[in-house]
Amino acid sequence: MTRWIVLATGGHVALLGGAYLFQLAGYAPCTMCLWQRWPHAVAIVLGVIALAGPAPRIAAGLGALAALTTFGIGFYHAGVEQGWWPGPSSCSGGGSLSDLSADALLSTEVSDTVVMCDDIVWQLGLTMAGWNGVLSLGLAAIWTIAVTRGARMRLSAG
Repeated sequence: MTRWIVLATGGHVALLGGAYLFQLAGYAPCTMCLWQRWPHAVAIVLGVIALAGPAPRIAAGLGALAALTTFGIGFYHAGVEQGWWPGPSSCSGGGSLSDLSADALLSTEVSDTVVMCDDIVWQLGLTMAGWNGVLSLGLAAIWTIAVTRGARMRLSAG
């Protein structure tokens, strides 16, 4: 069970770290990109808890839910990028700038950091959001294996 938890946690560290490396390389994240990062961070914390805590199966189960959450956001985001469905009005092509003040609209700092959620800024077969979705689904499977292995270990010990 432990190796599966380490593998899943390491996968989340790699995906979250990769997101920050892309950001350092100049690919500013959109709002939905940032949403996808939170479940990875939660999964990393749950992985540490699973490795150190008294109830690793519960933490691993919650890790699977975190991975499924970022999978769902990534899949939704990829669909927005492909034009399969509309995205949130606050960060898609139909978005409104009414929340910004005149100073913010004229600021060069804001215009450099505003990234629309329906823009594809990087793609290698799939977009970044698509890859996040696929890889996160794989991590959910690894978490699920950890949970089931933990259940088998308990049954064989009992």
